[in-house]
Amino acid sequence: FVSQGPAPAYPQRMGYLTIDVTDFLTEGENTLSAHTYYQGLINRVWVSGDVRHGFLCDLEADGEVIVSSDESFLTHPHTGYSEIGVTGYDTQFLEDYDSAAPEVGFERSDFDDRYWNHASKREYVDYGLFPQETKPLVFESISPAEVSARKLADGKTALFVDFGKCFVGYLLLRGKGTAGDRVIIRCAQELKEEQEQTIRYEMRCNCRYEEGWILSGKEDELDWFDYKAFRYAQLILPEGCEITDIALLARHYPFTLNASLKSAYRGDPELEKIWELCLHTQKYGTQEVLQDCMEREKGFYVGDGCYTSLTHLLLTGDDSLVRKLIDDAFFSSFITPGTMTCLDCSFMQEIAEFPLILISLILWHYRITGDQGYLRQNYTGVKNLLDAYTQSYLHDGLISGLDKWCVVEWPDNFRDGYDVDLTAGKVCEEVHVVINAYYLEAIRCANEISHILGEPLYQEEQPLLQKFYGAFYDSERHLFRDSTTSGHVSYVGNLFPFAFGLIPDGEFEQNMMEMIRKRGIESLSLFGTFPLLGALEGRGEEDLMRSLLQSPGAWLKMLSQGATTTFESWGKESKWNTSLFHMTFSYAAVFLAEKDGLRLYKQKPLSEKE
Repeated sequence: FVSQGPAPAYPQRMGYLTIDVTDFLTEGENTLSAHTYYQGLINRVWVSGDVRHGFLCDLEADGEVIVSSDESFLTHPHTGYSEIGVTGYDTQFLEDYDSAAPEVGFERSDFDDRYWNHASKREYVDYGLFPQETKPLVFESISPAEVSARKLADGKTALFVDFGKCFVGYLLLRGKGTAGDRVIIRCAQELKEEQEQTIRYEMRCNCRYEEGWILSGKEDELDWFDYKAFRYAQLILPEGCEITDIALLARHYPFTLNASLKSAYRGDPELEKIWELCLHTQKYGTQEVLQDCMEREKGFYVGDGCYTSLTHLLLTGDDSLVRKLIDDAFFSSFITPGTMTCLDCSFMQEIAEFPLILISLILWHYRITGDQGYLRQNYTGVKNLLDAYTQSYLHDGLISGLDKWCVVEWPDNFRDGYDVDLTAGKVCEEVHVVINAYYLEAIRCANEISHILGEPLYQEEQPLLQKFYGAFYDSERHLFRDSTTSGHVSYVGNLFPFAFGLIPDGEFEQNMMEMIRKRGIESLSLFGTFPLLGALEGRGEEDLMRSLLQSPGAWLKMLSQGATTTFESWGKESKWNTSLFHMTFSYAAVFLAEKDGLRLYKQKPLSEKE
């Protein structure tokens, strides 16, 4: 096995991998083998359902192409794989793998392919091929932390396997049994019953990880095609079956840690555990793109991705995944000018806040890397994106009439009664505070980018700021209302103006600091927690930020519930379909790491000029 790829992309901008295969070649005859896959499901994973499927390669030696994929290549369906259902959000097919299938071992040079057909050349191809700028995945064999056998109630033998932590990848098994016998394989992220070693393979995230392995009667190896996110496995063995080797082949983006925990936090066992939790999540969760979770959706979400790619950049110093997100988000404007919410896939979804967070990420990337050339490269995209919002949704200085879903906070039980109809799929006619705060923050970032590049101001901020205050600010309570038609005051409705420096007066600032001390971060979730911590760090409120990071109902709650990777919510029961390997909350590492004075949110009113 050499590698896999390319990374998900839109067909017009498909990346190709360049791989040095020198060390894989041997003197004499060599065989080049590839296993390609057409899934056909409309989902968040990749572009599919479009009948685009094929294989292209060149083998180059000393500057000369010596092998090129053409009609001399041989091809055959792999009959060893049978689908036994779909799991997740139509994310992947579950597999029955048959070790007796005639295609098993097709990658070997001595394989008998005399009855295979020659490949067919596709005459009309609409791909645009470009060198893939991100790196190929790396693969790492993980040995079990525990393997034990026990008898089930029906007399069958089951092997319980614990790999110690959650990983993303494939179960590797070697064994022997009677031809035609089927091993039942179950995988999970947690135990259902600790003492009985019963794994929860019907998982909280609505994935059911149960598959089969059909034995040939010889020494067999399980060869899964698609990957899962799991820690535990349970193997229900037929009579006489012996498993001789077990491992987990973890797949992840290359990860070299180039950051350290803040010196003030070292020696604090709680903060060190949170740091290690985030590091493991980032290292073993990051794939060819930054998915939110690696089981239910496997989706390249822009909003989550802005925070997790920033975390990856700060931890590794490698900005390739940040660039992948920015480039692909702007390219998705061929579908809609406001860009897509979930990238490089066939699933149509738009969330209003996510493209606005993207503009912040572009500025953060510049502050970290100092790459003004890349900032200028994205400047037109920033303006076009904001133009799309301004032309479609800006009415009398305020954003409204959104035909995109406003998420505000997720899951929705963390919205603190936010008094706006945020039903997905319904036009949000109400003029509400959170989306307007995001819009103002995006305008501020665009103006700062203009200033850095020596370009004219994108848009005057002061008129928008006054409209914002006039529409939402309650000068008697010194807090922001949720919308222009409601008197309700919520935590999230005030958090975002505070985080983005939209401070109308000292009384609001004082009220918000009191609210934060009282409500903390346990009342927030995925999208409110990051700007809150960023705002406190920007204000130099280190003690308060540290106390929030150590809140018993946040990351420490995950750890108390056995987390080895960050959860989708603060606890297993906080959401109806909680993923226990979800990347977003790994962004705690941003606020735990030394950052050489980097501040993400500038804490001053928009009315103050640079």
